[in-house]
Amino acid sequence: MSDPSISRFPRIIVDDLRIDAICHEDVTRIVQYFQRNRTFLTPWEPTRTDGFYTEQGWKRRVLQLMELQKHQLAYYFLIAKPTSPQVLGVISYTSMMQYPSYSCTVGYSLDELAQGQGIMRRALSATNQWLFDNVNMHRVCASYMPKNEKSAKVLEAVGFEREGRARDYLLINGHWEDHILMAHINPRWQLPRPESTQNATSLG
Repeated sequence: MSDPSISRFPRIIVDDLRIDAICHEDVTRIVQYFQRNRTFLTPWEPTRTDGFYTEQGWKRRVLQLMELQKHQLAYYFLIAKPTSPQVLGVISYTSMMQYPSYSCTVGYSLDELAQGQGIMRRALSATNQWLFDNVNMHRVCASYMPKNEKSAKVLEAVGFEREGRARDYLLINGHWEDHILMAHINPRWQLPRPESTQNATSLG
């Protein structure tokens, strides 16, 4: 169930970063981001088709993402500097559920040339907090391959805690990979009004 008082396409400002939920105007720059980082991201992501790196493919994908954002079923954030349209990284929230779990899953990637500047740590902390405050998420789940030490440090720095290890969890670059399972719990979560819970239940 969506709340019309919440912006469907939020903008978050943190330090020298601008974080926007994706919309129509972002097609070209998101394509440029993935084209630019195609080789760099390949070892860490599922195998992509050639269409993933085209504007035609992303026009369809952005329409789908905007519809999901409209109903608070997913959010896809682009990280940039206020002075430049170039995308430095992306953060996606999927599998968003309200009653009774109030949970979602987060994934992210960062431009090869933007590494080591604390960008993802600051951006992820800000978007998590936005979901806690505006969409009433109780749990944000994440996972990373054991060899991805940078991702482990980012997650730990923003409050994620280890919950276990899953064998052959995701098919990454053509191979089944184990993943460490992490979660960040909203310490100030509050139960929604009874009528909100009842409405959410009726949708299930």
